Amino acid sequence: MSDAGVVGPFPVNDAPAAGRSSVYSMAVEHLGDRIAKLRRLADLTQEGLAERSGVSVDVIRKLEQHRKHGARLPTLHALAKGLGVELTGLLGDPPGVPSSGDVDPPQLVAVRRAILPPLFAPPPEPSAAEPLSLPLLRAELAAGWTLYHAAEFGRVMEQLPGIIDDARLLAAVGGPGQRAAGQAALGKALQLSGHLALRLGKSDLALAALERAIEAARQSSDPLLAPMISGSVAWAYQRQNRLSDAKHVAVYAGDEVERSHAQTAEGVRVWGGLLMSAATSYARSDDYDTADEMMRTAETAAKRLARLPAPVDGKLLSVFSTSSVRIERVRLAAQHERPAEALDIARGMRLNAHVPLSWRSWLLLDVARAYTDVGDAAGAVRTLQTLHRVAPAWLRHHTLAVSIVSDLWTGPNRPPGLRKLAVFLGVAD
Repeated sequence: MSDAGVVGPFPVNDAPAAGRSSVYSMAVEHLGDRIAKLRRLADLTQEGLAERSGVSVDVIRKLEQHRKHGARLPTLHALAKGLGVELTGLLGDPPGVPSSGDVDPPQLVAVRRAILPPLFAPPPEPSAAEPLSLPLLRAELAAGWTLYHAAEFGRVMEQLPGIIDDARLLAAVGGPGQRAAGQAALGKALQLSGHLALRLGKSDLALAALERAIEAARQSSDPLLAPMISGSVAWAYQRQNRLSDAKHVAVYAGDEVERSHAQTAEGVRVWGGLLMSAATSYARSDDYDTADEMMRTAETAAKRLARLPAPVDGKLLSVFSTSSVRIERVRLAAQHERPAEALDIARGMRLNAHVPLSWRSWLLLDVARAYTDVGDAAGAVRTLQTLHRVAPAWLRHHTLAVSIVSDLWTGPNRPPGLRKLAVFLGVAD
């Protein structure tokens, strides 16, 4: 899953994103073009790739000829394996950038240095202009996650090193209570680093950040923090096509939470997010029925939240809710070529106010994909117009959006509004 299905610790408002980050900009290829390029680099014919991946030559040919805008996730995993690349190398999953071997920009080098401090380095100095405090650090973290969900990855990179250094400082000074609170903040900062690294195609750096995040979480006084970060680890494993590892991490952490915290709203939120993560791994392993059953269980659990006392600080928890479960169910149905089912699940949805803008964006993309697959070009355009209005940074250069608009642009009918979208995405002049 994308991090549309990963627990996200802070809600954001619905203000339109302020635009793309200038640190990483890239022209997104059609999926078929990327497959063809990687196939040639691997010195494979279409028939050779079909033999190595188990995907039919007809599917590969249609993708490369732009006669298909996408494929089921199990098919994409098989193609990635046949090409000898990670799934991220095949999809890119922008906003972000796949690993390219190029020298990292200074902003990313600074993030690396914060995640993995150099040996014998002096202790960090506080980055804030005012005296460092836990409330100030929490505000910095909230702002960082808000920028992340708005796809402002360049600005997140600029701010993260200071946030991590501040958290490390708070985790090292004061009494036991303050140090534990500092460790919790450090865990959240490193979790944000892991999410950012995944968006930038740096999965190994992401796992390094998340492993350190869990270590900090275990030194905090929050028993739910380490399991919650485990959901992010599962996402990182999914991005590396390590689906069995992703399932194991999510199920193990979920069982731990269910045993000890199933009667609290905090526990239900974290457990629900992990259940969704496990379901996504099952779906990507082509076991849609098990995934659907788990998602329905998660939806039932989400309804329990209305009967439980609200968390003291919901911003430090997952955004697990009936809305987030429905969004992920739409995603899985759309990705597994069940467009009518996806549209049925999405019909009449009222999103919880705490659903981040990034999740809303994924929902709109998946609904547009489903409309395209059932042959409703006008419905797809209307949905993408909504996404263009509320989150242009998530629409621009998104692989799926570009593929949908490209297919519609080359189709027999061009609904009103399609040209503007095609120009915005660089599909048409």
